[in-house]
Amino acid sequence: MDIKYTSTEEIKLFQENLLRRELSYLQDKSPFYRRMFQRDGVDIRKIRTLEDLQYIPFTRKSDLQQFNEDFICVPKEQLTDFVTTSGTMSDPATFAFTNRDLDRLAYNEKVSFECAGTKPGDLIQLMTTMDKRFVAGLAYYLGIRSLGAGIIRVGNGIPELQWDTIIRMKPDTIICVPSFILKLIEYAEENNIPYRNSSIRKAVCIGENLRNQDFSLNILGRHIREKWDIQLISTYASTELGATFCECPYGKGGHHLPELVICELIDDNDRVVPAGETGELVITNLGLEGMPLLRFRTGDLARFHYEPCQCGRKTMRISPLLGRKNQMIKFKGTTLYPPSLFDVLEDIPYIGCYQVVLSSNVLGTDDVHVKVSVKEGSAIIPEDVTKAVKDKFRAKVRVAPEVEIVPDGELKDEVYNDKMRKALKLLDKRNNVPG
Repeated sequence: MDIKYTSTEEIKLFQENLLRRELSYLQDKSPFYRRMFQRDGVDIRKIRTLEDLQYIPFTRKSDLQQFNEDFICVPKEQLTDFVTTSGTMSDPATFAFTNRDLDRLAYNEKVSFECAGTKPGDLIQLMTTMDKRFVAGLAYYLGIRSLGAGIIRVGNGIPELQWDTIIRMKPDTIICVPSFILKLIEYAEENNIPYRNSSIRKAVCIGENLRNQDFSLNILGRHIREKWDIQLISTYASTELGATFCECPYGKGGHHLPELVICELIDDNDRVVPAGETGELVITNLGLEGMPLLRFRTGDLARFHYEPCQCGRKTMRISPLLGRKNQMIKFKGTTLYPPSLFDVLEDIPYIGCYQVVLSSNVLGTDDVHVKVSVKEGSAIIPEDVTKAVKDKFRAKVRVAPEVEIVPDGELKDEVYNDKMRKALKLLDKRNNVPG
């Protein structure tokens, strides 16, 4: 029987068996982890349960950057495909995959698309890149091919080309960043394209939250659905994760794939949090050959949900991300995360584009500067846009950042930079890295 439909207890025993196998592999093959085990006195024979993981040190992004090649577990001639992490919070690190890892990647996306309700014979338009050292586009391609569905590789951006493809080839599903759907709608409305009557019935969305913590659609999700009545499926993944959390059509969180990854949530004291509480996601890859990771700190904050899903799966489900630990903002005595700021801006109808810029001041606390552009032709635009935006922030999050009005085209060129994999909605200058 598929492990995802068994009991929580069976899933745990299944993962513990895979964990013991994984530790033996790392002991034998990984220069980094062999050195760690010896240095920290880790006897892998004593690590028998998921609870025993607490006796193993964490792996950090800095380890991956500093000792990158020491994570490689196979001869270099067995490495087939090379990518880099997104570098969202730090410099990107190189990841390499063997042929078996690519088969594993295809399996991951195949079962994720099945979870999303995608079937053999469906036609999917891929609006993410397969180049620029990016793993997601390749993973989608391999998974959809394995599933037996059709795929149209258009790549990111260029609304005109996206709509030309939709009209010509009539896909039923698109894969993209959700904010790009609003750009597609905007282009369609400006060019009299009857998008509501198009072939598109579903969007599999990456890179941005679509839901609140209670799984209702957030402001971005609602704005899409108000304009275009298509099914929205949210996913969460990363290069380091080596797996995908994909929603089923019931939309109650991303389903865990227990055969591919072990997940923990830890608090500020590095202890596993009680059930139902928020913590930083820590992952252990299962079954990766090339560069598997053990207790890797993702920096992402989330909750786990364990009640059975209506779809029949008994696996843990992950909440929408609350934010990234390194992106916590201390502003005027209030703790904030970027998604809460994005929600405020998404809810202002006359704003065409926005970017949040974080910096440190002389007092050692955070400053928040918000750049916004104003949509041309908006029905109602306040006389004082800056004051209106600040008032909206005070009403929603109790504090108001500095607000700057920027020409729409200029700001969109900065936010939707072709050199970046994701829209640059956050610019974190506190550590001199983009958010």
